[in-house]
Amino acid sequence: MSAPRQLDQSETKTRLAPPALADAWVTAPHPVVVADRAGRVAAANEAGRLLLPAALDGTALREAVPEWLADAHARLAAADTPPVGADSPPTGADIPPAEAQAQARREPDVVRGEIGESSFEARPARLDDGHWAWWLAEDTYRRRAEDDLRAERRRTALLADASQQLLASLNVERCMEVTAAMAAGHLCDAAIVIAPGRGNVYPVTHTGPAGEATHATLEVDLTEVPGLGEAMQGFPPVPSRWIDPATLPDWAVPAHFTGPVCSVVITPLPGHGVPAGALILLRSTERSAFSEAEEVFARIFAARAGAAVSAAQLYAEQSAISRTLMRDLLPPELRPVHGVEFAGGYVAAGAGEHVGGDFYDVHAGRTPEDETLAVLGDVCGKGLEAAALTGKIRNTVQALRPMGHDHQQLLTLLNESLLQAGHTRFATLALASVTRRGSIVDLRLTSAGHPPPLIARADGTVDEAETRGTLIGALPQVTSSTAHVRLKPGEVCLMFSDGIVEAKGGPLGTEMFGEERLSWALSECFGMVAEAVVERVQMLATQWVGRGPHDDMAVVAIAAPRHQHLSAVDGHTRGRYTG
Repeated sequence: MSAPRQLDQSETKTRLAPPALADAWVTAPHPVVVADRAGRVAAANEAGRLLLPAALDGTALREAVPEWLADAHARLAAADTPPVGADSPPTGADIPPAEAQAQARREPDVVRGEIGESSFEARPARLDDGHWAWWLAEDTYRRRAEDDLRAERRRTALLADASQQLLASLNVERCMEVTAAMAAGHLCDAAIVIAPGRGNVYPVTHTGPAGEATHATLEVDLTEVPGLGEAMQGFPPVPSRWIDPATLPDWAVPAHFTGPVCSVVITPLPGHGVPAGALILLRSTERSAFSEAEEVFARIFAARAGAAVSAAQLYAEQSAISRTLMRDLLPPELRPVHGVEFAGGYVAAGAGEHVGGDFYDVHAGRTPEDETLAVLGDVCGKGLEAAALTGKIRNTVQALRPMGHDHQQLLTLLNESLLQAGHTRFATLALASVTRRGSIVDLRLTSAGHPPPLIARADGTVDEAETRGTLIGALPQVTSSTAHVRLKPGEVCLMFSDGIVEAKGGPLGTEMFGEERLSWALSECFGMVAEAVVERVQMLATQWVGRGPHDDMAVVAIAAPRHQHLSAVDGHTRGRYTG
């Protein structure tokens, strides 16, 4: 078959279009290829032949242009082919306006594809003789910019999602799990998070593409993985191309990871002043190696994750310290001592607080004949600052326990200790020295600026102990008076803080609970065990307050035994009673 005859430029202009339109595409700076309905190249301008050297006149379009462009022309030609027996399509001047609009709607807007290493978009234009001119415009840089913009938007969305999920919890293990899961889901095939440890033992979290997390505490030699030791110290990461995946130890490759490791990225997790650990990203042979841009983004992601992990670590450390210190500040659990019932209850002022300015302690006597010292106090203020002074007073009283036989001397020494410490806060105190003699319990009650204790008698009356005194830690000298009280079987002595009687509530929320209501509540407590007395008083006071604000509330009940003991009491257990 003879080769197609080449058409010179003048013939092309004459056959394809009027001179004005022909000049438009022939001299255009963009590549233009003209093809007929049969899918043959009719002409191409100079730029078109430079881009597509095979686009010779008469050549099959599929042999001259990429497949994506040939397919687009075939679809366009099929839609534009007239029915069999119909006359030649009318020229542009003869086409009615309605048909012209329908024809324009049939023309595709644009098709895109690649020619060599460059990206192009092709737009068709119908010529008057039924041919189509394909205008090609390179959009490589624009499409790369669009791809970069979409990638940046995805990364920004990922960072925002990571921040939201990571900051949703202050649990270290949960933060490590989220970090590994998000990294495995968006950056790699598997991720390992290593937190700071002790010695050669480190907390490690593995996560694969399915999102399953495995937490373990492993003995790790950081020198086995290039760059890991530096990352754990917060130094900049080494490029991934410097790390040989074949040298990774077994612990650094999750058990569920399939296929050999192709590429590894190790980056530090920067924390608040100290490193929060390191992040290891693994890719299998099915995925490409990490690019420089991906490594940079991995460091940005690690910075977000490191801040969250570090915050969780700091919170865990502070919580551990708080729990350790709070154990000494929390009121103790009271038990019977030498046959005398002791019970205590405490409600802090703040809903989220466990300690405050109220406190109580019971210091048991060595033998049943020795006095047991019960102390209930109230430090000015509330919250942690008041709790700190509370701890100091409790420790000082415990050290002064040998002075318990002389309440005035104990209060004087305690007052001097607080004044020398330079505290601006003061405290009130109530002391009770308790001794059981058969079925009777003898009390020595002393108040230092504190509400006097109340005694529930067998006949239903409530007495107020006749004791008064000055504040502790406010004046150079303290004065006090001690009341001697005797409890018969079933009678109860109640020590309480002013947070009980000053609790505001009621129908209007402004009326104080008051000593009258407290005395009425206590009048019905004869014969009740000490724990029940405390629960009743606390229940009534908290119901009175409702959801309103209140001060710290502390209560200590001392109850005389209701029956004779059948056998000796060891000082700690309740013992057995006769019927």
